[in-house]
Amino acid sequence: MTTTLSERVSQSAFDGSMLRVVLLMDLHEGTQQQFFEAYEKLRHDIASVPGHISDQLCQSFENPSQWLITSEWESAPQYLAWVNSEHHAEQVKPLGACARAMRPLKFTVLRETGRGYDQAARPASARLQPVPRLGAGIVRHALTFTVKPGSEEEVASILSSYASPEARVDDHTRLCRTSLFMHGNRVVRTVEVQGDLMAALRHVSEQPGVRAAEEALNPHLEKDRNLNDPESARMFFMRAALPAVHHVAAGEPESADVRRHALFYPAKPGCGPALARFLARQDEAAAQGSDSPVRSSSIFQRDDIVVRLVDVRGPQGAEPDAAYGIRDPRKAAVLARLTDAPAERAGAAHRTMNLVTDRRAPARS
Repeated sequence: MTTTLSERVSQSAFDGSMLRVVLLMDLHEGTQQQFFEAYEKLRHDIASVPGHISDQLCQSFENPSQWLITSEWESAPQYLAWVNSEHHAEQVKPLGACARAMRPLKFTVLRETGRGYDQAARPASARLQPVPRLGAGIVRHALTFTVKPGSEEEVASILSSYASPEARVDDHTRLCRTSLFMHGNRVVRTVEVQGDLMAALRHVSEQPGVRAAEEALNPHLEKDRNLNDPESARMFFMRAALPAVHHVAAGEPESADVRRHALFYPAKPGCGPALARFLARQDEAAAQGSDSPVRSSSIFQRDDIVVRLVDVRGPQGAEPDAAYGIRDPRKAAVLARLTDAPAERAGAAHRTMNLVTDRRAPARS
């Protein structure tokens, strides 16, 4: 059976669909009024953010400590530009101070039905996702941070020496794969989870070996953190988050000769979203060609940091551009204009990150 491109693209922030964001919160006892006042201030600030349509604040009638904030956005890139900004991190601090737990969920909108929507006025640019996406139930996420120059070798040793966490998180969640790369003093850690991403990340953070590795890493970080302080830890992981914005696969079973690589693309100031969108289009075009060695590609983007994670059939060889680079001269010129790198270092060889560790869960028996 032939799989169409729409079936191969299991995730994309670039189809123009409206986004519904749901934030589930469990508050500390006695902070309900403080939380409500913090939200009242925040909602006025958000109203002027480009792409924001509306939001709702809901309190559980069963448990007054449980709250729900929903917001609607014209498109995913507009929401991501706000939520990944330093301004956002400062804006939500008062909310975070009230919360025992926070869980954000993001959904593209496929349909709107009922009397309330029949006459709803929508911005002309807001669209619905045309068809449901298919996928294997895998959630992809990444973290990125920088370490002090000169500490790269020791950092790589720390991050590759701890024991792998148990793959099974609970009856519904499984940690499938963790890949860690470095490019200079930048670290990128990608994870693939089947089930609940937040439960998997919490499971990993509770492992003694992982906690010891994170403590050993602290002195080498360019920005200080204290993982024993919930607010410091929350802000670190918020700033380190590198969301997946696009994933496309070739639509065939993975074979033993597939190898994982990562490429780092530092965008010119303000060009990160355009760069991620450009790479997504190239990956979609490659997925339709039978001669492409790329089996799947995930693009992660935050501000002007873009990382492309590719699974390639066969060895990389001496010509990485031929394997997973941009070979067309005109497209290569567009890529060079969007990236903050000298022309002589624009090729895939100079963007390729060093693989530190690639841990895969054992096959289920």
